[in-house]
Amino acid sequence: MAMDLYSVTVMAALVVNVSAVVFILETVIRRDEGASRVWTLAFLAGMVASIAYVAWAYDRSQWWAVATGNAAFVAATALMWLGSRTFNGRRGVWAPAAVGVGVLATAGAALAAGPDGGDWAGAAVMFMAIVIVAGLGCAECLRGAMRAARIAGALAAVLGLQSGYFLLRTIALVTAGPDSVIFQTWFSTVTASFLTVTFTVVSLVAASVLRAGRTPVRGLAELGRAVRADGGIVPAAQFDVALRGLLTRAAWRDELVAVLAVAIEDLDQIASAFGGEVARDISDAWRAGVRRHLPAAARIGGDGAHRLVAATVVASPAEAHRIGTRLARGLFEDLRAVPGSVLPVIGVGVALTDVDGNDADALLVAARRESARREPVAHSAHGLDPAGA
Repeated sequence: MAMDLYSVTVMAALVVNVSAVVFILETVIRRDEGASRVWTLAFLAGMVASIAYVAWAYDRSQWWAVATGNAAFVAATALMWLGSRTFNGRRGVWAPAAVGVGVLATAGAALAAGPDGGDWAGAAVMFMAIVIVAGLGCAECLRGAMRAARIAGALAAVLGLQSGYFLLRTIALVTAGPDSVIFQTWFSTVTASFLTVTFTVVSLVAASVLRAGRTPVRGLAELGRAVRADGGIVPAAQFDVALRGLLTRAAWRDELVAVLAVAIEDLDQIASAFGGEVARDISDAWRAGVRRHLPAAARIGGDGAHRLVAATVVASPAEAHRIGTRLARGLFEDLRAVPGSVLPVIGVGVALTDVDGNDADALLVAARRESARREPVAHSAHGLDPAGA
């Protein structure tokens, strides 16, 4: 059945815009951060692309709309990749810079053709840009924190199929031309619009589920700020000041300082499998347990969403190791008592000034390294024995 180009373009724009509005409203209402905000920009770019293409389909002389739509389409796909990088905790300026270059190159290729460029002005550049960013997005969905969430597989499949489709579309455009039968049958704007609708719906569902699983983790930071009043856990910057002051005073008296790092893993997977309430109960018990089982004089600070750090003066290395062991055992019992929960992986690492020196950064690095081991108790390089007294 022959489909009218304008009608199909309007239909695709309607789906894209409704999906974008739903996602944007949820982001505003939930006050999401991180990956959700980047994905929101992706849906906004999709809205711009769909509106530009409707304008082009309505009046084919609007050649500027082709450049706008192409650039926005590349931006939408690239921002899905950047959002996935943010979800996995991967930062850096090179990726956003590369996206900016790709978007500008896409717009420039269409604008360079001018009013006589036709419907497919700059299409080859646009297609290859999408092949690259969609492929990178697919790979990002299969690594890090996203790999642990099963719904991320759907987003990976969408981006992978999009990359493959646009690669074939590029080959058909270059070898057969946009007016060929094969291109008009399989790779025309009408066919691509139906795929865009499918990709948009799947991306909306996947991104919504992924950020729902992230909510407990985001809540940890809010909880960390809230507990300042009870003298328990202070922000990372405040802990850093306290640690450096403690190290200075301890050095004057030739006292031994122990720095402990306590990491918790699998919260995202638990949230996805058992719900955000269960994950939140586990995180509450973990934080309360760290405060309960460490010495009363210990300074405790936040260190990201999945780790706490502490510092205290000890009489000997053996005492530091006993503190770490008691903490690990106490947390195990506390988390096992959480109703309806499953046990996450807890890592406890200990660093000592007589081994790692008096530098705060070096001590924190050593403690974090030991706590990162995927064991119920991370055995310290300095002899932490889970079976010890």
